[in-house]
Amino acid sequence: MASRTLSGALALAAAATALLAVPAHTAYASPPGTKDVTAVLFEWNYASVAKECTSTLGPAGYGYVQVSPPAEHIQGPQWWTSYQPVSYRIAGRLGDRAAFRTMVDTCHAAGVKVVVDTVINHMSAGSGTGTGGSTYTKYDYPGLYSVYDFDDCTSQVTNYQDRWNVQHCELVGLADLDTGEEYVRKTIAGYLNDLLSLGADGFRIDAAKHIPAEDLANIKSRLTDPHAYWKQEVIYGAGEAVQPSEYTGNGDVQEFRYAYDLKRVFTNENLAYLKNYGEGWGYLSSSVAGVFVDNHDTERNGSTLNYKDGANYTLANVFMLAWPYGAPDVNSGYEWSDADAGPPNGGQVNACWQDGWKCQHKWPEIESMVAFRNTTRGEPVTNWWDDGANAIAFGRGTKGFVAINHEPYTVSRTYQTSLPQGTYCDVQHNTTVTVNSSGQFTAALGSNTALALRAGKSSC
Repeated sequence: MASRTLSGALALAAAATALLAVPAHTAYASPPGTKDVTAVLFEWNYASVAKECTSTLGPAGYGYVQVSPPAEHIQGPQWWTSYQPVSYRIAGRLGDRAAFRTMVDTCHAAGVKVVVDTVINHMSAGSGTGTGGSTYTKYDYPGLYSVYDFDDCTSQVTNYQDRWNVQHCELVGLADLDTGEEYVRKTIAGYLNDLLSLGADGFRIDAAKHIPAEDLANIKSRLTDPHAYWKQEVIYGAGEAVQPSEYTGNGDVQEFRYAYDLKRVFTNENLAYLKNYGEGWGYLSSSVAGVFVDNHDTERNGSTLNYKDGANYTLANVFMLAWPYGAPDVNSGYEWSDADAGPPNGGQVNACWQDGWKCQHKWPEIESMVAFRNTTRGEPVTNWWDDGANAIAFGRGTKGFVAINHEPYTVSRTYQTSLPQGTYCDVQHNTTVTVNSSGQFTAALGSNTALALRAGKSSC
């Protein structure tokens, strides 16, 4: 997203209202491979991302890291300057072309693939000199785009019930690219292909809702690797003209309802309601849904939980990683009181939990669930239990079992699982649990804590 205002505009639009399909082989239903968890290192510079791939993400079992947009952008300390590109050179505050390439190579060596957040719906809203020295005005980016490459509508998006308005007008005043135009399609594809040439494995398409699905399909068809992972930001709004389901022919679509409803359930309702979470709630098919507890926009605009929400936030992430719906993103950013504030140290992370870096991907309760998810991939939900309110438990076939206690008191009980008899490490507490020959174990689970057992982890 381009700014706090942009976040608010989209959130308000959603609140106010509540394709050309590419061939199937070009769209992955979820990140390919056995590791589908993405750590979203928001506004980390590329040198810091590289170190984290080696020290934490690879060893923990994260399959992907998502990095903030690498394009040259407008100057300014705010985070959202990264979402106003002025050229497609890798010359932003987070690192240059060499730093980006080194980061990709280092992450690959650690077994972690790289998803790039890409801004291709629009350019900037003003004029000046970019972070890499390029001069620009709103509708003129020398050597890249001129006034003829932008949509004819030069007023702001105002009506989410009008498809043309949403996809041809300007998102919070940002110059809207005419993605129906051959030159623009070719140029965007060239940018994405350049990132692929540096080893990128896929893309998050920022503001995809404001680009017709058929335009994105055309752009994707021009990629040197049409199998590159593709994750589209299409915010659901009831009754809106543009719906997330239109985009599933291209690849995954971020399912914002998942995050919105998790906040409501963990804050005001009963965890017992989560028994059929996902498609049972009317969401996109699990095979094409990208899910999250929060992202950089929603943590700031209040539509989802965020790091300030304590146990609600932590337990929601535990649930997301344990529950077999969609491909999960773990948001990892920094502390903020000013929602516009850019990253500490210009994006340099000297150490987790210092200088305001929150490093949620490394919180023990969250990090330990990444391996749990990898171990239980493809296993069904079994042995669901709840107390009718805020204590739940469920298994993942013969590979795992999770209990979450969101009650204000300790819950002590005997749980029925489908796990083989044996000793398991509860990775939430680093204590051992014995499962008997009937698949049962007894535990006392404190308020606002969880328990997680997984096959292959017998000692702590």
